[in-house]
Amino acid sequence: MITEITNEAIGLIGGTPITIVANLFFGAASTLILAIIGTLITERIIEPRLGEYVPESTEQGIGEGDQSELSGDESRGLRFAGLGVLAFVLLVALLTVLPGAPLRDPETGDIIGNTPFMDSLLFIITMIFLVAGILYGIGARTFNSANDVINSVTKTFAGLSGLIFILLVIAQFIAYFNYSNLPTIAAMGMADVLEQANIGAIPLLVGMVIVITILDIIIPGVVPKWAIFAPVFIPIFARLGVSPQTVLAAYRVGDSPMNVVTPLMVYLPFVVTVAQKYKKDVGLGTVVSLMLPYALLILVLWVLFFVFWFVLGIPLGPGYPVGT
Repeated sequence: MITEITNEAIGLIGGTPITIVANLFFGAASTLILAIIGTLITERIIEPRLGEYVPESTEQGIGEGDQSELSGDESRGLRFAGLGVLAFVLLVALLTVLPGAPLRDPETGDIIGNTPFMDSLLFIITMIFLVAGILYGIGARTFNSANDVINSVTKTFAGLSGLIFILLVIAQFIAYFNYSNLPTIAAMGMADVLEQANIGAIPLLVGMVIVITILDIIIPGVVPKWAIFAPVFIPIFARLGVSPQTVLAAYRVGDSPMNVVTPLMVYLPFVVTVAQKYKKDVGLGTVVSLMLPYALLILVLWVLFFVFWFVLGIPLGPGYPVGT
């Protein structure tokens, strides 16, 4: 969704749209780095603060009684799902890897770039989950007819009704915002100021990360925030010669760390509820205080990692160079 919002903003400047793999390399590397950082924070800072865990009660499903084995039907469903995903991936590979395959570029034979394979990635990912879900239901005997599949899909979309409504509002906002020409005017005005300041791309990108981080406390949703700022930030940085995929990567860095400490994040009450299974007197303040080291250290170290990536000029994704 944020890739498509980015492409809407790129359309304001007549640029080339990006695909969902524009930040793939950076995202994959960030996953490994953040996992290491999170582990070190947990073992060196958080666990020593919490001390040794002593269960208060086994009545809440804590301990051995909380571990349940998969039933025969569930195991069968997982086998069906795994085999189905494997078969579908092999099918996609046959349609992509072989010379002259239909998902390759018909002229150059490339797989990466503006190719049928890249254009079909969202559909392929959707089909993988659909195949896995249907075959699991068949194997676990929870699906007995096509109506059961349709009812499950209907139930899922009913749960997404709030998100769908938000996307409708966002689409209208982007359309009217673009129609007013405010993004272009604001971008040109701010770009002129930034060009005259002549402080370089890296300080500007780090400044953008800080702005997004602060706003994330009151607007934690990744989509609504980017819908507001993409039409402004993308043209501004394009005017300064910074590519859209670089701006998007910087946005990802600023958007994430504060989610775990803002009370407006919808999942925070759920985190508190889970924590109360292990310690009954845990409240919102306790969870936020425990999460602050994660938020602050991950923010600082991830920004440094982004700057390091930018300086080295490593591609953000296949076919998407970093920087200018």
